[in-house]
Amino acid sequence: MGDVLAGIHATWEFESDSVLIRFERGIRAPKLFQALRERRIPYEALESVSLSQGKRGTVVLHAVPRPGADPLMDAAAGQLKEACDPYRLVVPAERETLAEYYADELRGSLAPDAAKPAERHLVAAPETPLHFKAYDGRAAFDGRQVTFRWFWTGASSEKWKAGDQNFPVAALSGVEWRSPEVFDGHLRLLRRASDCGGDPGGAPAQADRDPASVVFGLGYGPVHESLPFAAAVLAAVRGGGGPAIPHQTVPAAAGRRDPADIAERIRHLGDLHRAGLVTDDEFSAKKAELLAEL
Repeated sequence: MGDVLAGIHATWEFESDSVLIRFERGIRAPKLFQALRERRIPYEALESVSLSQGKRGTVVLHAVPRPGADPLMDAAAGQLKEACDPYRLVVPAERETLAEYYADELRGSLAPDAAKPAERHLVAAPETPLHFKAYDGRAAFDGRQVTFRWFWTGASSEKWKAGDQNFPVAALSGVEWRSPEVFDGHLRLLRRASDCGGDPGGAPAQADRDPASVVFGLGYGPVHESLPFAAAVLAAVRGGGGPAIPHQTVPAAAGRRDPADIAERIRHLGDLHRAGLVTDDEFSAKKAELLAEL
């Protein structure tokens, strides 16, 4: 098609085999759009296209991706607010005729099997490296492994006892993202190993006690940071990563850390020890590990 339809917070550029969505980076644009910047959506990734009346003199061009085609929408699992849906283009009502034209063109470009789930991701995942701060730790992903480093101010005793975590992509089977805008928001890594930190019956532990999870809340883990992170991990997992290998604690000698941070962590460890939440041996071993990082 080769034409452009400008809307509120985004512009869609229609090409021969895909639509290039460029998101506005202005102060009024949703932060998720600003983080995504632009996305290329192949027409074969779309399930349907509609045009409907919007609010306050606007119309909405809405493309729906096929299940399994976009790692971002798969990770979101229907939890995104309408205003943050990157597949919705809000257009002033005076451009309704033009929007209807492009809606018809898009419908004509849908794949014959558009109603079926995609067999693989057709939309590129957010680029790595990615990182964000959760309430109880810092999450980082370099494309090959996910690392959780716990904060002494927020992490539970279970996570402190387990230590910082390092999860190779090959050790994972998926990702569970629960929006920070709802109760119990978190990001949980789903492991291939049978022991996922749950009870003897196999149910996963609560996110605040599961070393394979970080929890959101109080401004930590916002959608525009944690969702692209989850999508990138999900795409890496589904893209394959070699034979499964177990996750590990992050090696203490990986790098030198701030002495003040180490001191705070040792103090918190002492509090846990005095409260009877860690044993003498656990306290001594973890303290030695922390001191080795100086």
